[in-house]
Amino acid sequence: MIIIYAQGMALLAVASGKYGYHLNLEAVARIWRGGCIIRSVFLGKIKEAFDKNPSLEHLLLDEYFKTTIEKAQAGWRRVVAAAITHGVPAPCLATSLTYFDGFRSERLPANLLQAQRDYFGAHTYERVDKPRGQFFHTNWTGRGGDTASSTYTV
Repeated sequence: MIIIYAQGMALLAVASGKYGYHLNLEAVARIWRGGCIIRSVFLGKIKEAFDKNPSLEHLLLDEYFKTTIEKAQAGWRRVVAAAITHGVPAPCLATSLTYFDGFRSERLPANLLQAQRDYFGAHTYERVDKPRGQFFHTNWTGRGGDTASSTYTV
């Protein structure tokens, strides 16, 4: 539940910045707690987090939420692993765990996707040991020609 709310608040914060909504996330939590379909006592903790730190970048950076997730992490992983082992669908639990793992990771496997795109379509890739913006292409099979595609800046 923490991850779902944290992700939702993070999305609201990004949308607020992008579209100039100027959302007060503490007020959002307070309003939701008072009468929305997602009403929950738990929203009080979210309100408290934003009361303490109005510029909080993400709920998982608040001490209460950070500590709670750390305490629950081992059991959470066991439940997801057991569900997968026994073929029991648990998409929300598994997805929230991968969101958490992605959030707390300094380096993610995005370059693997770039390498796959390069293998199948010569789209080039960046290397983590080289400066950003420097692109490479590998002849992965040793049989290819000189196929290349243009690069673009994101």
